[in-house]
Amino acid sequence: MKPRALLLPALALAGLLLAVTTALRGQAPRQEARPAALPPRAPFEAYIGGAGLVEAASRNIAVGAHVPGVVSRVAVRVGDKVEAGRTLFEIDPREARAELAVKRADLEKARAALGEAKASLDDYRAQFSMVSGVRDRRAVSSDEVEKRRNALALAKARLESAQAAVAAADAAVAAAATALERLTVRAPITGEVLQVNVRPGEFAATGSLSTPLMLLGDLSRLHVRVDLDENDAWRFAAGARGVAALRGNRDRRAELRFEYLEPCLTAKTSLTGSSTERVDTRVLQAVYSVDPAQLPCYVGQQVDVFIEDRAAAQAGGDGS
Repeated sequence: MKPRALLLPALALAGLLLAVTTALRGQAPRQEARPAALPPRAPFEAYIGGAGLVEAASRNIAVGAHVPGVVSRVAVRVGDKVEAGRTLFEIDPREARAELAVKRADLEKARAALGEAKASLDDYRAQFSMVSGVRDRRAVSSDEVEKRRNALALAKARLESAQAAVAAADAAVAAAATALERLTVRAPITGEVLQVNVRPGEFAATGSLSTPLMLLGDLSRLHVRVDLDENDAWRFAAGARGVAALRGNRDRRAELRFEYLEPCLTAKTSLTGSSTERVDTRVLQAVYSVDPAQLPCYVGQQVDVFIEDRAAAQAGGDGS
């Protein structure tokens, strides 16, 4: 038999084997992909589930500058524990210091003018006393007495004007000193530096910034802000027990302590933290606290929260 005559049966047999192999592979059971982390288990029979966001007990304070300017010094680093009033960073103070020096010079000038006005008043008072004390009207004319009286009144007015000028110059010095002090940004509370997003030589803007110049918070106890869907809001009872579990490790969980409820539903904000990015869902925000020693987590971290619902809480209270 010729080789060319054997080629067609060989190709047909190879195609048959390929079809059988493909069919067998298609019938083989598929292996399910293992999840990276098992979902957490709810500790209550009836519960409300929500996503919690860890934040400082003082809320996350976005520290800003009082006035815009170039940063000359940053006095803290991330992780530093600071007392209230400690310097965080400074804006270039050279212009403000020069302005303060000018205002202080103006104050000294005003005080010198006040001294002259006082001396002049004493002189005119003595002159008027001299002429007004003469009993013999022939020795001093009435015009001279009136002239000295008017000069004394004018000296009193000049003294009052000099006193007002000193007060104004003193206020200007105080305002310049306040402007200089405002260039130093200090810690509003005792806490820990969470972020430092400004460096010496960079321009610090004022107002609400998408990235704060510095982030500060009290981490002695952490808060967990839980977003509860508005459809579940009626089931929530203030003071209800709660449990938080870390995402990625459901075995790391801790009891939560109820702190307060914000009784105003708000549009749910996306995880970017931007107030302009919202979804249609409205949420009720309940704030719980957790001991960092019981649940090691970080500010800004998401946790899964389970809260005992209203019916279960009331049933437990009746049974006690």
